[in-house]
Parts: sequence; C-alpha cells; structure tokens
Amino acid sequence: MTSVLHRSLKASYPKAASGQGIHIRDTEGRDYIDASGGAAVSCLGHMHPDVLSAMRKQLDELEYAHTGFFTTEVAEQLGDDLVAHAPEGMSHVYFVSGGSEAIEAALKMARQYFVEIGQPQRARFIARKQSYHGNTLGALAVGGNEWRRAQFEPLLVKTHHVSPPYAYRDRRADESDAEYGERLAQELEAMIAELGPDTIIGFIAETVGGATAGALTAPEGYYRRVREICDRHGILLILDEVMCGMGRTGTLHACEQEGVTPDLMTIAKGMGGGYAPIGGVLVHEKIIDAFAAGSGMFQHGHTYLGHPVACAASLAVQQVIRRDNLLENVRKQGKYLTQRLEARFGNHPHVGDIRGRGLFQAIELVADRSSKETFDPARKVHAQIKQEAMARGLMCYPMGGTIDGIHGDHVLLAPPFIVNEADIDAIVERLGDAVDAVVG
Repeated sequence: MTSVLHRSLKASYPKAASGQGIHIRDTEGRDYIDASGGAAVSCLGHMHPDVLSAMRKQLDELEYAHTGFFTTEVAEQLGDDLVAHAPEGMSHVYFVSGGSEAIEAALKMARQYFVEIGQPQRARFIARKQSYHGNTLGALAVGGNEWRRAQFEPLLVKTHHVSPPYAYRDRRADESDAEYGERLAQELEAMIAELGPDTIIGFIAETVGGATAGALTAPEGYYRRVREICDRHGILLILDEVMCGMGRTGTLHACEQEGVTPDLMTIAKGMGGGYAPIGGVLVHEKIIDAFAAGSGMFQHGHTYLGHPVACAASLAVQQVIRRDNLLENVRKQGKYLTQRLEARFGNHPHVGDIRGRGLFQAIELVADRSSKETFDPARKVHAQIKQEAMARGLMCYPMGGTIDGIHGDHVLLAPPFIVNEADIDAIVERLGDAVDAVVG
C-alpha cells in the first residue's frame, strides 16, 4: 500500500532509484532510456555534475529568501542571462515554479496590461483546439485538451478556440502549405471580428504543439500573419514554450524559427532541466512600461517564486547548454532522429505521420494508412505502447485523443540534448518493437 495519491489509483509504478545521463534505474535494477525527458524536462539528462555543484554552492550560501523582502544575486544573474538571450524587446522575466504557474501569470499580466492602459473592456482570450497550457483552472480554460477540461468545465473562464496547425489531418489536398497557413490565419481573423476586436486580450498558442496532439508544427509564415493580425487589432500574442522552448527544437526559443517576437512567452521544463521546479514568463518592454507608468506593480505572487536553489540550477543548465554547444547537437541529432523514424516507420502500416522539429518529434498511429482511420479509443493503444516500451527499457510519451480529445493515438519523443546517434538508434529500435507488439 502507498500513502501517496499517485496519478492513477489503478496503476503500480516502479520506484526510480538513480539516474545517470539519459538513463534512469529503478529499485529492481532495471534501466530505462529516458527518451521523453520525463515530460520534455530533462534536457541535460540526469545527475549532471555542474548543475549539482551549482545547487550545492547555493545551499551553502542561502536556501530561501521571500521575494517580498529580498532579491538574490542568483535570481538577478539568471534574469540577466535569460533576457540577454531572449527575443528582441523582452526586457524582464517573472519567475514561477512551473509551466501552469507561468501560464496563470501570463494571463493575469495580459489582463492587467489593458487595465493599466485604460482598456478594461478587454476580457477575452482566443486559443487553439487540441492545445495544452497546464492543469490549473486558468490554464485549463485557455487549453484545448477536451478530456482534461470536461469535468471542470463549469469552473472555467469562457475561452474561444480556433483550429491548430494540423496539416496531416486538416490541410486540403488542393492547398499548398502557404494557403493552408493563410486559411488558419483567416479563421483567427474571423473569430476576432465575431467577438469584437476591442473585447479581446490576447491570442495564446504553443509555438510547436505539445503533448495533446504531438509536436504539431505550423506552416511557413503562419506566425508572421498571426503577429500582424494581433498588432492590427491591438491584441497581445502569448506564446507557450513551456514544452517546446529552451532549446528543445534546435534554437533556444522556438519562435526564433518563426521570425516573430511575442508580447509574453512562458518557459519552464528545459529552463531548469528537472533539477529544481522553476518556470518563468518573459515580458516585453511595452508591458513593463505600462505597469511602470500605472500601478507600478504586477498584482500577483507565489511563495516560492525566484527560489535561490532553483535559480542556481536553471542558471547552470543554461550555461552548460551554451558551453557544450548543445543546441547544435539538438539540430544534428534531431535530423538523425527524423531519418531513423522515417526508416523505421515511414512505411509502417499503422504509422500515418511523423512530425516535429529538433529533439521534439512524434509519430501518429492509425488503424489504416490510406484512410487515416484511427484505432478504437477503447483499445487505448497509446497506453499499451507505453507499457510495452517500459518493458523494453524505454520511456516515451504516448497520448490518446490526438484528434479531438477522444480519437487518435500518438507517441511523443523528447530525449535529452546530450543524446548521440547510438542512443537514437536504441530509442527508435525499442519504440519500433513496442509499437509492433501492440499493433503489429
């Protein structure tokens, strides 16, 4: 028996005992390749000596100081580091303890911005279907993950959702990528017109779609059109890079590859690499200027924001990524991962799509390739694949409800930035065996 309320009361979990590099070992002595970084968290793998050393050093100096009384040197250093490498115009970072907190803070910042500049009538957010922004009530409200939202719907603030970029399912045969992207942009434009531009606070989107639909990338030019639409209507663009950011797609911020700068951007996961709970909101200077000219504060706060040990871990993670040129490795190994997935699953009768960017890629499973028919949701193919993968010493991130919250299965891969080609060979081989064990 356990006294811990685990994620499932019906599951029995192995106990993680130790970790090293891309591996985790349980108390029974079984090794697992962490091919998902947990949930795209462990960007440096496990037990990196430089990060552990930085945390120990901070513990020897100061373990905690409440930000209502003090700042700390390590928080200031991390803030300077993050802003120095942020998209142009980002001037400040607000620290929190994780991705859901970051989304909550960003939503409140966006609302307060319009109150500060005298537009309090703006009270609506537009987001995308099949998105995931976190599990707190505000994050669930803007998220489009239907099965996570369903039972809490009466508690959620009304949010309006448009289609995600999901070319495999939604791009028409007679459309080019550019035409598909323009159609998505026009859907956003139509939603804004329907609701009234001066009622809308912001449009929030995952720059690269995460766990809900599996590494969805947007057509070329889509985000530039979204940025133009938001600017024309005075709407804030909020990009959620909690999962896809901080190097995961091959650049520090995924939006760099889209050629846009958001007004607010949430970061977490790879920000601290799992060594301590930390997240943040990167804030554009125009929002800071509005706060400074108005109330002079952000009306929000958490007990553990700016935690010194978490900041020390995060700063060390970022320094290691740059020192060891790991973004280049993400790009290099990401290309190799694509090649290996294409070789193993490109003609697989039950893999319909392979997608993603960098070390953030997914396969979508189908009952029939020609029709793109999904497996019966009752089979829970994604859950079976997770079980078979674990039995083969592989941690991956399968999910169901890929298409609409009910139908569809996919498997997300997000290995640490330190992987090499031999690691990727092992990951793809074990995943292939797990998929074949379930769907043949």
